[in-house]
Amino acid sequence: MLLNDMEPFEKKENMDPYGLANTTPYGHGTVEAIAPNSKGTHRSISSRQSVMIAIGGIIGTGLFVGSGQALARVGPGFLLFAYVVLGSFVYAMISATTTVASYLPMQGASMAAYGTRYVSRSLGFAMTWLYWYSFSISISYEITAATVLIDYWPNPVPTGVWLTILFLVVLSLNLLPVKYYAETEFWFASTKVLLISGLLVLSVVLLFGGGPSHERLGFRYWESPGAWFPYLVGGASGRVCAFIYALTFSTFSFAFGPELVVLTAGEMKAPRHTLPRVSNTFIWRLAFFYILGALGIGIICSPTAPGLVSGAGNAAASPWVIGIQDSGIRGLDSVVNAGVLLSAWSAGNAYLYMASRTLYGSALNGNAPKIFSRCTKSGIPIYAVLGSAAIGLLSYLNLSSSTSVVFNWFISITNSGGFISWICCCIIFIRFMQAVEVQNIKDLPYQSILQPYAAWASLVFFTLLLLLNGFSVFFPGHWDTPTFVTSYIGIPIFLGLFLTHKLIHYNEPWAISSDQVDMHTGLAELKVMEEEARLERLEKREKSGPSIKKRVKNRIYLVVCKRSG
Repeated sequence: MLLNDMEPFEKKENMDPYGLANTTPYGHGTVEAIAPNSKGTHRSISSRQSVMIAIGGIIGTGLFVGSGQALARVGPGFLLFAYVVLGSFVYAMISATTTVASYLPMQGASMAAYGTRYVSRSLGFAMTWLYWYSFSISISYEITAATVLIDYWPNPVPTGVWLTILFLVVLSLNLLPVKYYAETEFWFASTKVLLISGLLVLSVVLLFGGGPSHERLGFRYWESPGAWFPYLVGGASGRVCAFIYALTFSTFSFAFGPELVVLTAGEMKAPRHTLPRVSNTFIWRLAFFYILGALGIGIICSPTAPGLVSGAGNAAASPWVIGIQDSGIRGLDSVVNAGVLLSAWSAGNAYLYMASRTLYGSALNGNAPKIFSRCTKSGIPIYAVLGSAAIGLLSYLNLSSSTSVVFNWFISITNSGGFISWICCCIIFIRFMQAVEVQNIKDLPYQSILQPYAAWASLVFFTLLLLLNGFSVFFPGHWDTPTFVTSYIGIPIFLGLFLTHKLIHYNEPWAISSDQVDMHTGLAELKVMEEEARLERLEKREKSGPSIKKRVKNRIYLVVCKRSG
């Protein structure tokens, strides 16, 4: 079916009102439309849940514990500066991905699916397996981190038992209808917001001497031992190396946040209306969680504290807990450990959702076996969930000291996945906007004033970070083969997937021509769904009566009128 031969959409009685046609580009202007699947995923994630998932969905141990290692290596100044720079570029990424996803948030939405639709099948194929591998391995990482956090409190329960319990709970939540997953994540994310809010308040209290000793911390740690540590070498060169290290290491805390928002779009209610709202709140998440968090860490914790590099991996290595212990506040360290434990558990839950929806969307687009597109009556892609969870069983490798080394290699390999993903997202956005311009598309639900300039800048920035990911091994006396391999092996793996698929499908173009990109299939159904959702919202407003804000305004107006009359 050629694009210019498509017939106008007519709503049929037996059509699933929330089913969307999914398409796979095969060449110059031809697409194969997959009929709306009545047994596909359900759009059950509300706007309230979407916003909160975007705020705290994948915040795990990287922010609460891992930031301490960067603090010890480079000092509080470079840590804060790196978070500000990364936060700016990550916001550029969320504005780019929202522009793409909000136009046509189809079933099985993912950046890999959009790579297939707007760029090429080969790019979508390579991104599919990059995402699936990275997300699935991250499940194991977060579950393992959660068991280590539990061991902060002495207990006789074997680690294997905790692994099993945590794994089964995460799996169970993802096997329930998505509205239960979304509601659980809503409360998980709310708890994270309360935790980081409390820690920031604590930082202010200690800053002004409100601790048990009433000693004002101020910015003493910025003055002594200092805010800007050199790394690898001395002088100005060492400070440049320190900043690069802070950027590459801290990316782990930010990785795959924009992608999670896109993945939830396939199961959102009124996604073209909700996604822009979610994107607009993302900047506050970056400023509140990461930038203020990095500032708070530099206030309450000394970068020379030995616990930061102890390798404990639990709350004892968290700069927040070290600062609490140094201030003499008793019992609060256990509260923080419980909050970090919940964050790790929540992140594992989110990563399983992301892995399964990536696999599901790719099966719809022909980049994964069709069995992974099968859903239960409640809208759960059952085989995609189970297949992704199976990789999560790698967490059991940590029960053996020898196999845990192999597991740590897997984790290190996924670090480059975030950079590669964001590079691909920039390419997809650029190609999408070219198709929008060529085909004269006017009804984009979301556009940012930063684009397309921010996407081009991000493309260069994240490419440089990908190449600098393991830069320390190139300095004299710092060569380490495992570090080199795990820092850069993600590049040949991704290129191998892309080029192998391209070789098999050698007759397809490297990129779909802008005038032949399918910008229409499924759009009419989406607009019908959005109109139904809009009418439903209006009906609810009419039934609930005017809002409190409007009632207050009306009351003030009546009072003013009576006095003036």
